[in-house]
Amino acid sequence: MPIIKEKGFMKQKLIAACCASLLLLSAPLTVVAKSVVSKSLTVCTEASPDGFDVVQYNALVTTNASADLIFNGLVAFDEVTSKIVPALAEKWEVSADGLNYTFYLRPNVHFQTRGAFNPSRTLHADDVVFTFDRMLNPANPWHKVAGPSGFPHAQSLQLPERLKAIQKIDANTVRFTLNQPDATFLSVLTMGFASIYSADYANQLLTANRTADFNLEPVGTGPFMLRSYQKDALIRYDRHPQYWGARPQVDQLIYAITPDPAVRVQRLRAGECQISLSPRPQDVSAMRINELVKTIETPGFMTAFVALNTQHKPLDNKKVRQAINLAFDRTNYLNTLFNGMALPAGNPYPPGTWSYAENIQPRPHNIARAKQLLAEAGYPKGFETVIWTRPTGSTLNPNPQTGAELLQADLEKIGIKAQVKIVEWGELIREAKQGEHDLLFMGWAGDNGDPDNFLTPQFSCAAVRSGTNFTRFCQPELDGLIAKAKATTDQAQRTQFYLAAQKIIYDAALWLPIGHPKVIALARGNISGYRVSAFGRQNFNAVSFN
Repeated sequence: MPIIKEKGFMKQKLIAACCASLLLLSAPLTVVAKSVVSKSLTVCTEASPDGFDVVQYNALVTTNASADLIFNGLVAFDEVTSKIVPALAEKWEVSADGLNYTFYLRPNVHFQTRGAFNPSRTLHADDVVFTFDRMLNPANPWHKVAGPSGFPHAQSLQLPERLKAIQKIDANTVRFTLNQPDATFLSVLTMGFASIYSADYANQLLTANRTADFNLEPVGTGPFMLRSYQKDALIRYDRHPQYWGARPQVDQLIYAITPDPAVRVQRLRAGECQISLSPRPQDVSAMRINELVKTIETPGFMTAFVALNTQHKPLDNKKVRQAINLAFDRTNYLNTLFNGMALPAGNPYPPGTWSYAENIQPRPHNIARAKQLLAEAGYPKGFETVIWTRPTGSTLNPNPQTGAELLQADLEKIGIKAQVKIVEWGELIREAKQGEHDLLFMGWAGDNGDPDNFLTPQFSCAAVRSGTNFTRFCQPELDGLIAKAKATTDQAQRTQFYLAAQKIIYDAALWLPIGHPKVIALARGNISGYRVSAFGRQNFNAVSFN
């Protein structure tokens, strides 16, 4: 059993040991066997989730703590085969005109129990209808519960405009009707925000005037149930005993929230956690020679970048944004922070993705040309601005303060005086969605390998309104290309639209693209069955101890 340093733990451990001895002497064999096989997995994570009502948030740490464990969607993305596979829907049909998607729900899927809530029935079409109606229908009583951020993914992906109707055909069948054909619709349903909620649980909370508990005490169909949460410390989960899928190999799962990456590694070495997420590249190098620890990695479908807020002067000037790109010493940044574990980025999504614009390369480091562009833009002596970043490291930003200071030093060489502003993660996301930032260190991970996973939420006009478009750039031509690509299932046509979109994004210098990092986790040597996801998602169902 892993040691978690909590008040009173050692006393509890001694009591537990005594009790275990008594059980061995007096308990029936079946009870002892159950006690012996019960195992707990502790994972050192980098940050607290915003909450557990995943539809309200777009941070990956929230998806990892909620959608990845507590919930399921109608469909899922299989990273091994790169195909969309059944989840809560065991099959589906698409009409010839591409407008109707009919999903047939898996039978005997049980929702989790929670406090006074004991599900009266298994998964039902009403649950699917409620889940989406809540996000899309302002008249739904749960629609206004979402808070100031609303439903960022549903809004940025324009689901209210894309969906004409959601209809219950019978208890186990649901039909989605689109306003026009959409090549990305199925892939959108693999995202965490499309997790299916219990309509019965929602009704119970609404009747009891306990709507806040939807975010604090979630109920889903997933492999693990939330037991308790202590912000910035621990999240405890129990295995869902009636889970419809393969039974998880562990009975309890603990997220030990450890913002400092050095401390995460120390806890892994000490055996206080069996898996450590988002290690610093230098820690990965050090651990490669540790026989007690193994490195698990894969190229990430993600991009680290700095968003340039085009609604703030002088960042509204394209030449200023281009100058910032040219002033940035990407090679130095990647060597310093990623230690060779990231590819340099020039485009929004990684090379190897279909439709990737091979002819677009990262802008070179060119101080003279950067100064020239600033002068042409009317700022020969530079200007003042603010660089926003988070306090703690992640896969996409291993050392936020050092990274911001490197950019600060680069900008100073062309006369731009930049202040570094470090903002707590939750507040950073909230304020960035409101467009408060100038330059924002950020990262984006796709969910299913589709280029639209980057382009719609990061560069569409709808995403400006929802807040996920951190550049605040809304241009009809770019928006139209993104929309046209979704309206056809012909990948060759979609590729042409995406190539044109990437050129606009590059020419406008909306991002300062940094790199495409590897996704890496460290694990104790006795752990098997854990895979890292290119999308940063988490799945502990197959994890076991050797």
